[in-house]
Amino acid sequence: MTPITTVTVFYFAAISLVTIIATCLDKYFAKKDMFRISEKALIIFAVLGGSLAEYCTMQIIRHKTKHSKFMVGLPLIMILQIALIFVF
Repeated sequence: MTPITTVTVFYFAAISLVTIIATCLDKYFAKKDMFRISEKALIIFAVLGGSLAEYCTMQIIRHKTKHSKFMVGLPLIMILQIALIFVF
C-alpha cells in the first residue's frame, strides 16, 4: 500500500468509528433523557466520510429511522461521495 492509501484507509476507519460511537451515544442519551448530540453534528460526521457507517448504525439500533433528513439525506451523501471518488 502506498502511504496515501494507508492514510486514507485509516482516516475512513477513524471517522466511521467516531460516527458509530456518536450515533450510539445519541440513542443512549435519548433513552435516558440526557444531553443529546445534535442532528447537525451527526450530519457533519456523515459528510466527513462516515455516511455509510452512520446509515448502517441507525438501521441496526433503530435510531432516527423516521427522520427523512437521515433516511434520504445519508444515501444522497453516500452517492455524492462515491461520485467524487470516481471523479478524482
